[in-house]
Amino acid sequence: MKIASTFIGKLIVEERLLIVMGMIGFLLAAICAVYVVLYGGVVLPEGNVESAFSFNAAIAIFILSMAAILVVSDLKPSSRKWIRWGLAATVLIGYGIETIQHFRGINPRFTQVGTTTDMLVGMFFGLISLVLIILTVLVAISFFRKRDVVQQPILILSIRYAFLSTMISFAAGICMSVLHSRYTGSAGNFIVLHGLGFHALQTLPVLGWLIEQAGANDKRARVLLHLGGVSWLSSIIFVGIQTLLGRTTFEMSLLPIIAVAALLVWSVALITSYVHVRKCFFSKGNPAGMNVDV
Repeated sequence: MKIASTFIGKLIVEERLLIVMGMIGFLLAAICAVYVVLYGGVVLPEGNVESAFSFNAAIAIFILSMAAILVVSDLKPSSRKWIRWGLAATVLIGYGIETIQHFRGINPRFTQVGTTTDMLVGMFFGLISLVLIILTVLVAISFFRKRDVVQQPILILSIRYAFLSTMISFAAGICMSVLHSRYTGSAGNFIVLHGLGFHALQTLPVLGWLIEQAGANDKRARVLLHLGGVSWLSSIIFVGIQTLLGRTTFEMSLLPIIAVAALLVWSVALITSYVHVRKCFFSKGNPAGMNVDV
């Protein structure tokens, strides 16, 4: 679609630095994947290249999502500039620490066998994570400050939902730092909550974008967006409660079942909006009812 290519072109022009950071993450993830295939993931005494792979890929997706969100923000050029460079610097440092330490056989965050220098690097890694949280919160605040949104109101609303979910993900990350572990109780794992919250930065803006492209800025559009946004957020909350109880989210019990049901509701909202977009685009060969603003 023309609107998608137009947005991608604008994204490349305005946020080239963050796109490069994303590509570096994917490259590092690919290198880690090749190593795991050839030699396995474990690097003694406590390194795990599989963890480096997942970290690099996840941060690459995150930084590309933030780049796309910055394009539709109303931050001043000067604010966007220092946030852009702040994100790029923290992400690049994070890539380096995570990848190098795991290849050295050292846990980059909570080493039990490393030197004093390794421990200091782990503390610095925690500080870098805190900076990343602060920068993300500043971007989020710019969206919640919008009062009367005239352009792209559904997309902006979806981004607000996405940032709410992301804040829960950050809370899970802080819990892992405090506990010096991703595990809690007998089977709880904060990494599931952490990942699900971050993926809201892709899933919810995509839903909002599709709804707007269907030319639906009326009450029904908002209902559909709220349905998808609340469902995704509810799923994260139920997963969070299950984790805090120290139980795995991959068991057939009430909370995980409700979480999955909520994700299915989000899926229905996404499919419904996608089908409506296709219908508008192909009906009579005239997509006149569609919103073409970027």
